Amino acid sequence: MHDVLQLDITGLPQAWISVEQAATLVATDAIVWSAGERPLAVLRGGINIASGRQSVLEVPPIVALRGSSRLNLFDIAPAYSKGKVIKRDRNTCAYCSEHLDARLLTVDHIVPASRGGRLTWMNTVAACRACNSRKADRTPDEARMPLLFAPFVPSRFEDFILKGRHIRADVHDWLAARLPKGSRLS
Repeated sequence: MHDVLQLDITGLPQAWISVEQAATLVATDAIVWSAGERPLAVLRGGINIASGRQSVLEVPPIVALRGSSRLNLFDIAPAYSKGKVIKRDRNTCAYCSEHLDARLLTVDHIVPASRGGRLTWMNTVAACRACNSRKADRTPDEARMPLLFAPFVPSRFEDFILKGRHIRADVHDWLAARLPKGSRLS
């Protein structure tokens, strides 16, 4: 089952929420606007004795809530994870450009951890095991293994694509339409 993309009123992504959480928002009239080609889920309730009709609640795949975020989420760097680095780099080794299944890739420190290199967006890239071993405890220059592409910190919209495991096509298209120009994720 897919999750629902929750936005603030301006369209800034806030979170991936469950269908049940989104249904509560729909039922309590907390949604200002929604998007998506068709409902993500249709929940059916009891039968109204007076009308004889069953209650139906349609849950859209994208919901915008009343009010705006109290934080400027553009000022907050997306949470780092090795899985998101591999997705960011499109399952491609930054040293040999081999495209592999995510399970066959590692995350390499550009400046090795033993030299103070931190586990950050800008100091890590996806690497195949062979290249990671060959580079070892050296910088790309020292190992004569230049990076084939530069690391980057994902934008808020890129981050939501990276952390969504199963994104419906219409939700992905909505997010992709808001990616920064030149994004590798588009």
